[in-house]
Parts: sequence; C-alpha cells; structure tokens
Amino acid sequence: MSNVENINLASMNMILSAGNARELYNQSMDCVENGDFAEGERLLARAEQEITEAHKLQTRLLQEAIEEEHPTITVLMVHAQDTIMAVDSEIRLIRRLQKLYRNQAWGKEEEG
Repeated sequence: MSNVENINLASMNMILSAGNARELYNQSMDCVENGDFAEGERLLARAEQEITEAHKLQTRLLQEAIEEEHPTITVLMVHAQDTIMAVDSEIRLIRRLQKLYRNQAWGKEEEG
C-alpha cells in the first residue's frame, strides 16, 4: 500500500470515529432532553472515547508527516482534521448544554 493510500485509510478512520462520536452525542442529547441523564452521560462518554480515537489517529499521521522531509498531505486528511475539530467543539458544547438541562431539572424538583 502506498503512503497516500495509508494516509487516506487513516483519514477515513478518523472521519468514521468522528462521525460515530457525533451520532453518540446526538443520541445523548435526546436522552437528556427526555430527562434520562444517566444514559445521556453514558452515551456522551462513549462519544468522547470515539473522538479520542480519532485524535490518536490524527496525532500518528502528524508525527509521521513531521518525520518526513517532504510530507504528504491529502485533501482527505485535511477534511478529516476539520471534521475532528468540529465534532470536538460540538461535544464540548453538548457537555455544557447537558449541565444546563440537569441544573434546570434539579431546580424544578426543588420547586415541586
């Protein structure tokens, strides 16, 4: 397998892991919106594992590129890195939104 093929394969795996993370945090938000905070937290933790896996692949590709005199950077690799950054930012926002949902739910319990 050529270097470009290896980079593209790793990039596709990065995109896959990031996409899995996005699906999991969307499911997590559905749970939290319905008051199932424990399941929401479990799904969000799985999403964070997926994005961590994507980051590990990204780090490996970047380390390999640094070691090369003329590194190969593909469009797919750039897209994969962009996807990871977007999903990572979304997960951080989702975590904050879920905290707001929990705080709001606890406030309602105190009122009732």
